[in-house]
Amino acid sequence: MTQANHPPTRPPDDIRKPRSDGEQSRERLRLAAMRLFAEQGYARTSTREIAQAAGANVAAISYYFGDKAGLYRAVFEGMCPAPEANIAQYAPPHFTLRESLLGFYRQMLAPLQQDDGAQLFLRLWLRERLEPTGLWAAEIDNSIRPEHMALVRVLCRHLNLEQADDEVHRLAYALAALAVQIMVGRDIVTAITPQLLATPAAIEQWLHQLARYGEALVMAEQSNRKEGNA
Repeated sequence: MTQANHPPTRPPDDIRKPRSDGEQSRERLRLAAMRLFAEQGYARTSTREIAQAAGANVAAISYYFGDKAGLYRAVFEGMCPAPEANIAQYAPPHFTLRESLLGFYRQMLAPLQQDDGAQLFLRLWLRERLEPTGLWAAEIDNSIRPEHMALVRVLCRHLNLEQADDEVHRLAYALAALAVQIMVGRDIVTAITPQLLATPAAIEQWLHQLARYGEALVMAEQSNRKEGNA
């Protein structure tokens, strides 16, 4: 007796298509943790609170991140672009000084042009400074140091210096401070002159103004060196 040939049965959609439930659960945990860590700090935030806010089981934190420290690290490091990506925005050797400064401030003020998650990260960054867990020290070594040194090399190129001295490093810190003031003092700017940060166009205007201010600082340093004051 021959068996009738029937077309193969198609597997259900949830079998045929790759499932993303795990990725979605992981992301919900990460976002919930970012908000709670930013609002309450690392020590005062429990894994139970995070799981409840994410609509997940506490065991999911262990599964995806190992423990609370691993989740905090994933939140903190996940919001930090690789230093190479930031440096690429201002260090190309063919850039003019204005182009380099514009790229430098664009990557520094990027959180102001993004969603609420980026704003939460700024709060988390401030909490890490006030209540250090050790990640900030690692961030200095892994990201801030190479980005600072890249800016120093840019300045040396435009100041016609073969090697940086203390004044070049001071200049690099001063240039960065212009943007840090806006990020850290965002609530002050918003309270006094809200129009200056109200729209993407307003923030874009900041970028170009900071590049001009920065260019003036570099020219002042160049003038000091010509006068022998460096």
